[in-house]
Amino acid sequence: MKTNSLGLDLKKTEVLAAELNILLANFQVYYQNLRGLHWNIRGKRFFDLHVKFEELYNDSQLKIDMIAERILTLGGRPLHTFEDYIKNNKLFVGKDISNDEEAVNLIVNSLTQLLKIERVILKQSDEALDEGTNSMMSDFIKEQEKTIWMMKAWLEEEI
Repeated sequence: MKTNSLGLDLKKTEVLAAELNILLANFQVYYQNLRGLHWNIRGKRFFDLHVKFEELYNDSQLKIDMIAERILTLGGRPLHTFEDYIKNNKLFVGKDISNDEEAVNLIVNSLTQLLKIERVILKQSDEALDEGTNSMMSDFIKEQEKTIWMMKAWLEEEI
């Protein structure tokens, strides 16, 4: 087995970098969806949701940078064009959403898709003994599960 300077299997880190790039592309779409929601939300819940959406897109921006830096740490190259993001996107692209429930549902659905991608990476990073990626995915998953729970509570739906 050939390893990199981190002591990780080169072939496994190439696979992880590719999966992280898929996550990166989807996070970029999620981020842009959140920006649109923040800008376009209307109604009696405007003030609360406008602030919440800003909180979520700021958090996403930090996560995007963390994902890109992890790809670089593993020896990969982060995707960085809109063409690549759309090609690798698995999320619904929200356009002109101003209704509060539709906006929150878009967030729940997006986070659910991101969790699926992250759980694949979590399993692969565990098998590769890549604690850095594994830890990052665990943290993302824990935070996103909580956000889904809160959004579902806001929607008055069961998890």
